[in-house]
Amino acid sequence: MRVGIEAINAYGGRACLDVRMLFQARGLDLGRFDNLMMESKAVAMPFEDPVTHAVNAAKPLLDALSAEERARIELVVTASESGLDFGKSLACYVHAHLGLSRNCRLFETKQACYAGTAALQMAVAWVAAQVSPGAKALVIATDVAGASARNTYAEPAQGSGAVAMLVSAKPDILAIDLGASGCYSFEVMDTCRPEINMETGDPDLSLMSYLDCLEHSFLDYTVKVEGADFQDTFAYLAFHTPFAGMVSGAHRMMMRKQRKGGPEQIKADFARRLAPSLHYGARVGNVYSGSLYLALCSLVDHADLGQPQRVGLFSYGSGCSSEFFSGVIGPEAQPALRRMGIGAALAGRHQLGMDEFEQVLDACDRWGFGVRQQTVERGPFERIYEEQFARRGLLVLTGVDNYHREYAWS
Repeated sequence: MRVGIEAINAYGGRACLDVRMLFQARGLDLGRFDNLMMESKAVAMPFEDPVTHAVNAAKPLLDALSAEERARIELVVTASESGLDFGKSLACYVHAHLGLSRNCRLFETKQACYAGTAALQMAVAWVAAQVSPGAKALVIATDVAGASARNTYAEPAQGSGAVAMLVSAKPDILAIDLGASGCYSFEVMDTCRPEINMETGDPDLSLMSYLDCLEHSFLDYTVKVEGADFQDTFAYLAFHTPFAGMVSGAHRMMMRKQRKGGPEQIKADFARRLAPSLHYGARVGNVYSGSLYLALCSLVDHADLGQPQRVGLFSYGSGCSSEFFSGVIGPEAQPALRRMGIGAALAGRHQLGMDEFEQVLDACDRWGFGVRQQTVERGPFERIYEEQFARRGLLVLTGVDNYHREYAWS
């Protein structure tokens, strides 16, 4: 049975910041800039949150469905480390604002940046089990970076956004190789969010954990898939992408260990198999649980897909949990995804200046977890709202009334 991603879309916000400008403004060492391999980062406005990101990523997918097809969405799973309630999942808000059937299962997954893959694999298994033949699942990975990394080297890579995936037995984007999956997980204090608006950890330990998990999850994949080879089995690769430079280093490590590759061979292989997956991440930044799937969108939009191509995917979440799995991208994938216009949407975002960026950070810091009563004041950002949101039919946050988040269409 073929199961996987029927449709996919990414939302990279309507505002962004030039990463080189941020380096210069913060007085960061420009000698470290090239290693990021980034151009810009998505910045959430004060009237955006994980719910609006999720809905704005998913709505174009649902708009393309018939009423009968929408009614067959019987599972909605959100994946996030930017939750708004200890009990209620983001999926409840998302389900409501997308106008989906009430005969639907709703919940959320959490395991740092791995959560999107946990949700996807759960949805794939549910569809494959045919407990409700013909049913579809909607999986949305959505996250918003806070202001806790201000004036640190982590700040330039932190993005905000969401990736929505429709999962079914009609996998036009990616047919998952069922059972072809290697996992590797252990407890490590590399990155965590111990407080509401705080993200902290050990970046060196996180890098080492990421590399360790990539190597050993792939080795577990080879146990499940006889004859699997890191270079020859996969026409393309897509990795969890905190920043593109980290992916480059991880690929180099694997090519040296798995194939004893020399510098020129490794460089050519990276350009051919991995570079197509990095275009959008370089313009959005790390979107946490959606990072791997933003890379998948980039790959589908930029690779040579004249015929079906197998892709190897690596998912990592701090703490930590990881998985290396695979699937086949079909020839229908590229024209289907290009209709979403992800590249054009990223190119059309408002370019923030540093003064605007600082204002946004200050304002957004008031909208995190636990807000009881508050109204969105768009005043300082009215020009951006009119330029990027008004009359576009995007969901925006309007306020919180006794902890209940309220939204409207722009």
